[in-house]
Amino acid sequence: MTDIALAETLRDMYSNAPQGDKTTMIRLFGIKYADELKNSTMSMSRIAELAQIGVNYHAEISKGIRLAKYVKLK
Repeated sequence: MTDIALAETLRDMYSNAPQGDKTTMIRLFGIKYADELKNSTMSMSRIAELAQIGVNYHAEISKGIRLAKYVKLK
C-alpha cells in the first residue's frame, strides 16, 4: 500500500467512525496497517497531515503500531 493510500484509508476510517470512537479508529488503523506503516517512507505526522485529521494524532497511530504485536483483529 502506498503512503497516499495509507493516508486515504486513515481519513476514511476517521471520517466514518461512530461518534466518540474517532481516536479508537486511529489506533485501530495503526494496529491493522502496522507492517505497512513501519515500512512507510513518511512519518506518522505526515500521514496524519495528509489524512487531514490533525498532525497531533501521530501519537495515536504510533500507539496502534505498538499494540499490533499484542492484539488480534476480530
